[in-house]
Amino acid sequence: MWPGKHSIFLLLSLILFSLFHAPAFAIKKSYIVYLGSHNHGEEATDADFDRVRETHHKFVQSYVGSYEKAKEAIIYSYTRHINGFAAMLEEEEAANIAKRSDVVSVFLNKGRKLHTTHSWDFMTLERNGVIPPDSLFRKARYGEDTILAHLDTGVWPESPSFRDEGLGPIPSRWKGTCQKDNTGFRCNRKLIGARYFNKGYMAFAGPEAMHNTTLNTARDYEGHGSHTLSTLGGRFVVGANVFGLGNGTAKGGSPKARVATYKVCWDPVEGDECFDADIMAAFDMAIDDGVDVLSLSLGGPPMYYFDDGIAIGSFHAIQKGITVICSAGNSGPMPESVSNVAPWILTVAASTLDREFDTVVQLQNGRRFKGSSLSKAMPEDKLYPLINAVQAKLANASVDDAILCKIGTIDPEKAKGKILVCLRGVTARVEKSLVALEAGAAGMILCNDQLSGDELIADPHLLPASQITYKDGLAVYSYLNSTKNPLGYIRRPETNLQIKPAPFMAAFSSRGPNPVTPEILKPDITAPGVNIIAAYSEGISPTDMGFDKRRVPFITMSGTSMSCPHVAGIAGLLKTLHPDWSPAVIRSAIMTTARTRDNTGKPMLDGDSDDKATPFAYGSGHMRPNQAMDPGLVYDLTINDYLNFLCVLGYNQTQIKLFSGTTTYRCPDIINILDFNYPTITIPELYGSVSLTRRLKNVGSPGTYTARLHVPPGLSISVEPNVLKFDKIGEEKSFKLSVEITKPGVATTFGGITWSDGKHQVRSPIVIGGVRG
Repeated sequence: MWPGKHSIFLLLSLILFSLFHAPAFAIKKSYIVYLGSHNHGEEATDADFDRVRETHHKFVQSYVGSYEKAKEAIIYSYTRHINGFAAMLEEEEAANIAKRSDVVSVFLNKGRKLHTTHSWDFMTLERNGVIPPDSLFRKARYGEDTILAHLDTGVWPESPSFRDEGLGPIPSRWKGTCQKDNTGFRCNRKLIGARYFNKGYMAFAGPEAMHNTTLNTARDYEGHGSHTLSTLGGRFVVGANVFGLGNGTAKGGSPKARVATYKVCWDPVEGDECFDADIMAAFDMAIDDGVDVLSLSLGGPPMYYFDDGIAIGSFHAIQKGITVICSAGNSGPMPESVSNVAPWILTVAASTLDREFDTVVQLQNGRRFKGSSLSKAMPEDKLYPLINAVQAKLANASVDDAILCKIGTIDPEKAKGKILVCLRGVTARVEKSLVALEAGAAGMILCNDQLSGDELIADPHLLPASQITYKDGLAVYSYLNSTKNPLGYIRRPETNLQIKPAPFMAAFSSRGPNPVTPEILKPDITAPGVNIIAAYSEGISPTDMGFDKRRVPFITMSGTSMSCPHVAGIAGLLKTLHPDWSPAVIRSAIMTTARTRDNTGKPMLDGDSDDKATPFAYGSGHMRPNQAMDPGLVYDLTINDYLNFLCVLGYNQTQIKLFSGTTTYRCPDIINILDFNYPTITIPELYGSVSLTRRLKNVGSPGTYTARLHVPPGLSISVEPNVLKFDKIGEEKSFKLSVEITKPGVATTFGGITWSDGKHQVRSPIVIGGVRG
């Protein structure tokens, strides 16, 4: 029997009520609950780690209702040096946990992005391929038996850069392992460890990640990790080249060091490849395994230190004497774009070296423009018709998309047999060459946009191509617009050395001021990061495009990802030569011996313009390894110095005790953040006058050092005392620096202080007025 109208109305009311008032399923997201530091002692066992894991399960049980649900919720338990866990939690659960007094911080599992045969010669470790007796390479025995590692996309273990012929037993202090997989991955006496961490990635990516067949292996299917690890510590490989270009002997910064990989980066999800939960798990394990230097060519937006997995992990590493080097990021030339700004991290910018892969563009009117590429030669030695991508666009494509040579914008009938002129930007450079190839073009000229300026990157384009500067691109566009039948030719790539000026800052390199703590100058240092030749994965093509079947053992790559392992490799040499040096001493030695002039003797230029580069681009300057092994004086920092720094920033004493694992620490009553003993001096805002102090430690022979000041216009700078006498190694002395405005209206400006005993030059930049906005 059908119900009556009243019953139907009642039934509908009940249904609607249940729809609108039924309890919704709360969305769970992956969070990191950071509880601070562990103090297990040297004799910790697996049983100790299991007990920590048990406490984490019980911790979560009180919020999710049962022990079984707690075990299911937890992705990672950080049990060794970092205390905390990553777990799938509802927003309300995470908020309630964050209120507890025994919790340092709770933050979302955020994503991060991945940010050679000649570069060591450029930095004078070699001279024309010969390693002189006074080189840091020889003095430090090429980093023999130092253990270097990176957090990246893994490694291609069969690369010749990781062969182990001639190496002795693995150092006995190594506690790591080589995780097994189904790809035949094997470690050896060179590549001594490999682990992979993917639970944080899978928690973010969801079920789609389960279809990824490359998840359960440390093997590199992206190429980035093999490139960075071989730059860091790859062995000598004679005859390394890219398509016959740049032929030479490839090597890492510490070619006889042992290396390990911690794979934390995977296929991009919403643009991110590496996730904090995995990064922190890798840090926790790497510290326990016994590495000496950690290199991270990855990062994300700058953030407060207790919400930053890289900052947290790297602090626990430096507590154990491990030097941590990170890339500054590739978001330049925008100001305040620098990543990895914690003061215990050595942050690396990218600049050029004096080698170029020149591919000359020749126009019918006689103009020639020097470009860059790794592409093949044009099929015939003749002039080809040129066409602007806008003129070659499909009818339904927008002008803005066509000029960038985006996929689906170019008409093959218009582009076939011609050299297509594209504008750099928005889409990948090599992708534009794919568009040109599929349109039947004979070649491509890639013109830099204004932001890219003079920065030229040699890419393995899919057809004859040349990337040219912004200024030269304007000339090409002018020729196209003023000529009825424009013609041109792209010459075969050539390797040219001793290019001048070099180095200059790469336009892509991220810049200061430091948006988190403007009193700390970041980046710290710059090193070669443009067109670096190093090992590559043979599990992927050099263009990372499916139809490209080419495989190469070496490739050029550019980015702060490439400059970071250069510095980390040198840190490995310094650790070998001076095993008692702390991470802060190693950082100071690299920074205070850097150079700010190019190979013409003039100030370094900025890649996006003809202007002089500033410390916001290069930090202390370009690394000089041979000088860093004997810096004379250093600015050292203790763990307590870092904790005092955090006190000044407003982190409370309870948080800091948990963070550091100390029970006796107390925040000082009075402390000035400008007195933080960093190797650079930054005064973000100056009203009238200010004074600050620094202390210098002697790590060389006894000597008397005199201060020399570089004072910019509108300011008065004085130092007291201006002479420091050191009688023994390890002796520390302080000085006071006073800065005063003598002319109102001074904008951001740069000076410096150099301490010299006639042999050593201990240089620190002084940055004044680098305020945000």
